[in-house]
Amino acid sequence: MKNKKTVYKWWWAWDFEEEEQWLNNMAMEGWVLDGVGFCTYHFVWCEPGTYTIRLEMRGYDNEYMEFMKEMNTEYVGRMAQWIFFRRKSEYGDFDMFSDIDSRIAHLDKIGKLLLYIGILNMVFGFVGMFEPVHVGFLNLLCGCLLMYGLGQIHGKAKELKIERLFHE
Repeated sequence: MKNKKTVYKWWWAWDFEEEEQWLNNMAMEGWVLDGVGFCTYHFVWCEPGTYTIRLEMRGYDNEYMEFMKEMNTEYVGRMAQWIFFRRKSEYGDFDMFSDIDSRIAHLDKIGKLLLYIGILNMVFGFVGMFEPVHVGFLNLLCGCLLMYGLGQIHGKAKELKIERLFHE
């Protein structure tokens, strides 16, 4: 059996939970994430269920990286603003967010990025519509897609806010 494999797969930023679930399903099958690139996931063979994978949208922060290392967490890689970690399951539960508020803050961070990039695409799209080639259509399409993603993130955050009310 080959002990390395690469999978090419596209995920939208608002589907990060599904991406994380897929990565953990791969680990349960014995393929643990060992590196990432644009739409590229590198896996190595391990004992099924040995690792738990988590990802988070976060800028680079040395203190945070040291903290994660102290928590027996291995840095796997980074793709743009997304950072990937793995930790051996024997160390217990591995959750990036300690409470509902930290989950909401993470969603808000993703939402802001989608909003800024979406607005820029809309502006470039409208300006581009007056150009002779009309390439602005692609920016408008991209902007609409990002606004859809923003709605998805907003919906997830709203569900968490409702859940938080029940726990108070």
